[in-house]
Amino acid sequence: MSDKGRHEDRSEDSFEALLRESARITADYDADQDDLEATSQSEIADRAALRRVKGFSTELQDISDAEYRQLQLERVILVGVWTEGTAAMAENSLDELRALAQTAGSEVLDGFIQRRDKPDPATYIGSGKVEELRNVVVSSGADTVICDGELSPSQLQQLEGKLKVKVVDRTALILDIFAQHAKSKEGKAQVELAQLSYLLPRLRGWGDSLSRQVGGRAAGGAGIGGRGPGETKIETDRRRIRDKMSKLRREIAEMKISRDTKLQERKRNNVASVAIAGYTNAGKSSLLNKLTGAGVLVQNALFATLDPTVRKTHTADG
Repeated sequence: MSDKGRHEDRSEDSFEALLRESARITADYDADQDDLEATSQSEIADRAALRRVKGFSTELQDISDAEYRQLQLERVILVGVWTEGTAAMAENSLDELRALAQTAGSEVLDGFIQRRDKPDPATYIGSGKVEELRNVVVSSGADTVICDGELSPSQLQQLEGKLKVKVVDRTALILDIFAQHAKSKEGKAQVELAQLSYLLPRLRGWGDSLSRQVGGRAAGGAGIGGRGPGETKIETDRRRIRDKMSKLRREIAEMKISRDTKLQERKRNNVASVAIAGYTNAGKSSLLNKLTGAGVLVQNALFATLDPTVRKTHTADG
């Protein structure tokens, strides 16, 4: 398998692992219910206040000095490719993408679905649809296009080059929402690791200036003998990202030990456990609050609460 294929597989594995892990993470803390409810309402207000800032620039730029690509979504257009199933299923998928974009703080201007046997390997949608989409981007003043699927690094590069605006896929959008809503230390570390895994194979598609060469002190403090002169900027970025990912994996492993210790303690004390599982925005937090008075944030939005919560409760018979 090529290096590119391995990078993409690791990106998908990391994202799937994040989703699985978020269903297992436990977080125990005690707080007064009134304080929790006040905090919940305050958090909703804070999220609403940070949604969209008019005039905030989202133009393509050199992001090589960033740890990862931060999405700055404003006025967006949605694009989907209908390859199987019914038209209603394709429309439902785009409707969910709209809800995700709005959760991330975007103003959705329009949405398109193209019927194809499979996504175009170069540009996700066909060349004719790309030209049509470019015209809509210009006429509407959109600054971002969100695709209802995961783009390969080359598709991302091609689309951004032709549309002249930022292009974001479904995976990056969900990871951005996770980054906004993760509250626990472990949750934030898991999300950052997934973001970096996603970014690594896509660096080349985000700015031609990434290929410039740097050396000496500009190389990030590697020092004499750290590496040879003339290392390209993109190689520097990749090395920094891999170092950061290694550090995050160590931190997550250490936090897992503490979490597993708490779990074993509950098992030793024969504490009965009941899990509430379901799709995002299905009402899990509302049910937990009803059963235990947990005071967990409740909001009509996708992935409003990311970190799992553990609470004690008592049955009617004690």
